[in-house]
Amino acid sequence: MTYLNADLHCHSRVSDGTLSPEDLAARAKANGVELWALTDHDEVGGQHRALAAARAQGMAYLTGTEISVTFADTTVHIVGLGFDPDDAQLARGLAATRGGRAERAQEMAAQLAQVGIRNAFEGALKFVGNPDLISRTHFARYLVETGVCKDTAEVFRRFLTEGKPGYVPHRWATLGDAVRWITEAGGLAVIAHPARYRFTATEEYALFSEFKQHGGRGVEVVTGSHTAAEYVTYADMAQEFGLAASRGSDFHSPDESHTDLGTLPPLPGALTPVWELLAHRIQRPAA
Repeated sequence: MTYLNADLHCHSRVSDGTLSPEDLAARAKANGVELWALTDHDEVGGQHRALAAARAQGMAYLTGTEISVTFADTTVHIVGLGFDPDDAQLARGLAATRGGRAERAQEMAAQLAQVGIRNAFEGALKFVGNPDLISRTHFARYLVETGVCKDTAEVFRRFLTEGKPGYVPHRWATLGDAVRWITEAGGLAVIAHPARYRFTATEEYALFSEFKQHGGRGVEVVTGSHTAAEYVTYADMAQEFGLAASRGSDFHSPDESHTDLGTLPPLPGALTPVWELLAHRIQRPAA
């Protein structure tokens, strides 16, 4: 496998990142990224800007999104790569998945108010602008800005997670729907950062099995939240299930992300990179 510095997982201000698609493209290029994808949560609104920015920087580009899925009562993320960003079915599915975020956010704010944190909904909204895309990350930034917590890591230790004030579960898309939307739009579905879900071995096997049955074709092996040991674990899972391997930093912000764009190690050997399966979907800069 020829090494390629591909970063196929990151977020802009269109969802819960802090940089514009243009600034992300410039950062990726500066860090040596050769193939880039912007994968905002449940949203493709930044795709045309990201493509134009990638071309301006001389980088190859794959369209991307990260779809929120409920599986085994857990929120799982499925990255889509190389799809038609103007596909009508995908757009409807993502809009439905985003639906309910504002109502959930109001419930989160009400819980935070009960423990003395006022105006959290309005405060979080300052960081996103669009209630349809409001998320826990935006609340976390508000709690840091107002001095309730020193950083977002402390926010998630004290608030917004299961059993803590501000946690409100939300039912997202089904696994089958997410894979179908991506696939029927011409793209390839990838299980994002599988080590983060803390599934039992049985639950994880069920996730991979059902994902494959629905037509999913890839898994993130090297990603910002995985350890070196987990790279090996999921390289083995990729081979066991016949899945291609993806690589992405999951970069959100210069101030919050531990892994910068383009700084991950290469994929372990003997794996098929997702970009080999998507060669026909890569949009390359003009010569």
